[in-house]
Amino acid sequence: ADYSSRWRSIKSHFTHQLAKQIPINRNTKGEYALWQRRFWEHTLRDDVDFSRHIDYIHYNPVKHGHVKQVKDWPYSSFHRFVAKTVYPLNWGCANNDTFDQYQFGE
Repeated sequence: ADYSSRWRSIKSHFTHQLAKQIPINRNTKGEYALWQRRFWEHTLRDDVDFSRHIDYIHYNPVKHGHVKQVKDWPYSSFHRFVAKTVYPLNWGCANNDTFDQYQFGE
């Protein structure tokens, strides 16, 4: 099966099982309001591409205004990367324009 069909099946099964356990809101179209409506399939090409995507994931809470600095988002894997000395604790604080050039997702 193609990527879209595979994810549609996974989401459908998960949602129906979850709906048996807890109430889930539906949107105006009657769809469960649980999943992001769209996605961008992307095959990681190399280590540099992988690193850019990890950077994007870590910076996303700042980009969307949830926190001022990457280190302030408590739910991030960023803290594990800092513990392994992959990133300094103040990473992403100084040059926010760096991330605007990537044009990821939304």
